[in-house]
Amino acid sequence: MNRVLIKNAKIVNEGVIFEGDVLIENDLIVEISESISAKSSQCIIIDAEGNYLMPGAIDDQVHFREPGLTYKGDIESESRAAIAGGITSFIEQPNTVPNAVTQVILEEKYQLAAEKSYANYSFMMGATNDNLEEVLKTNPKNVAGIKIFLGSSTGNMLVDNEATLEKIFSSTPMLIAVHCEDETTIKNNLEKYKAEYGEDVPVTVHHLIRSEEACYISSSKAVALAKKTGARLHIFHLSTAKEMDLFTNKIPLEQKKITAEVCIHHLWFTNDDYATKGNLIKWNPAVKTANDRKVLWEALLDDRIDVIATDHAPHTLEEKKQSYLNAPSGGPLVQHAVVAMFEAFHQGKISVEKIVEKMCHNPAKIFKIEKRGFIREGYYADLVIVNSGLPWSVKKENIFAKCGWSPFEGFTFKSRITHTFVNGQLVYNNFKVKEIRAGKRMLFDR
Repeated sequence: MNRVLIKNAKIVNEGVIFEGDVLIENDLIVEISESISAKSSQCIIIDAEGNYLMPGAIDDQVHFREPGLTYKGDIESESRAAIAGGITSFIEQPNTVPNAVTQVILEEKYQLAAEKSYANYSFMMGATNDNLEEVLKTNPKNVAGIKIFLGSSTGNMLVDNEATLEKIFSSTPMLIAVHCEDETTIKNNLEKYKAEYGEDVPVTVHHLIRSEEACYISSSKAVALAKKTGARLHIFHLSTAKEMDLFTNKIPLEQKKITAEVCIHHLWFTNDDYATKGNLIKWNPAVKTANDRKVLWEALLDDRIDVIATDHAPHTLEEKKQSYLNAPSGGPLVQHAVVAMFEAFHQGKISVEKIVEKMCHNPAKIFKIEKRGFIREGYYADLVIVNSGLPWSVKKENIFAKCGWSPFEGFTFKSRITHTFVNGQLVYNNFKVKEIRAGKRMLFDR
């Protein structure tokens, strides 16, 4: 039997922090108490005195690049990076190669993860203009949801047929997650800047090409369609102040039919950072202005925004070093997301309880994930110990993502993930990943 006793931790759970012990047996949390004695010599004891013990973070939006794009990243490499960052569960997107737009291809991804993943996993079923029949076959018990791209960043997965969109929204009881950017607006903006700069368009105008207007047109349309059809809608990676007017904090999360997500990069960077970071912070939707970031923080804290995620999307450094028009959008973030939010805690922007709510509890609630996202007896022991006073600097040699770079390279974080448990197994300890692929397929209570 695997028995681990975590002693003297500052346990962060469901809005409170209290000092106590947690006992793990096999893959479950079996006891939480102020003090638990080790009844067996077979019990591994970890003294977490002074450190936070939080549920493993659940990242509801990643791109781990397998199959088809594994030179950028793969399920094994990126799930290792995730557990090093305190993310114990991830939901991966369908724009791999081939796109996960049939049940057969979707299931093949699950089979890959069963062999390779260090973290718990689920995969989104992708929607296109012509695969409604396949979408409706999706099993709500073991698939996270349906993903629709309403923007141009994903090649042939763009869904722009209005009738098809309405059919998907009105036909599936599953959660529908959307990437919202208006294709026509982006194309018009791009042509404007190409007319001004030719092929030498600078990255500093990325947020003006993939503009506030492009985001708002698309997200407001998605919200209106969800209200019309009664669909369960979750909007990924919101990036503008204007979009915050579309969301409410007037009702409890459990009653919301329309929920919202913000990503680490939109909370951290602004368009001023393009001058120094260049294509390394080229994402879709774009990093926008300081005012947009300010209002995103306000919406996160007042609960109009429900979830913090990463949109982890690695590309090679060689790809990123290309000209703005040729460089792909996206970057690696899973390893540094939790400590980035703890940095915001140190700056007085957010409480540790709120970090846990937005990165652990709320993803579990929104997707109705079975027995994860909380520190509760009978739940899976996905747990993370964070030392909030153990600084470390991001260097090439301690980056786990296969692409080998990070937009945080050179930055010194004040907090460090010291231990990560996945299903009761200690899989990561102070910059060392153990060769234990403890991840399981997530199941959903619906």
